[in-house]
Amino acid sequence: MKTHMLGTLLLLAALAGCSRNEEALGPAQRAGKALDDAGAKVTHQLDKELAKADRAAEEAREKIKDATRDAKGGLKRATEEVGKKVEDAGEKIQDAAD
Repeated sequence: MKTHMLGTLLLLAALAGCSRNEEALGPAQRAGKALDDAGAKVTHQLDKELAKADRAAEEAREKIKDATRDAKGGLKRATEEVGKKVEDAGEKIQDAAD
């Protein structure tokens, strides 16, 4: 009978030790939980910053595409103007030669 009662008390003590109550956690468990929580927080913050950097990089790529397109258009217009000036100069030389 005493053995049975002692076994029951040990079982109840073991079950009481398995509670999820944070106050019942030992120092090492609390430190581990704090490290896990800090790691999760850092990971979350890092993910937010990486997403922000990805958005900024995408915007920069779009601006570069737009600037390149604008530069090509400006270069084409400049080439056309130079061509017209050369053509005008050629006509003047032709007229002077006649």
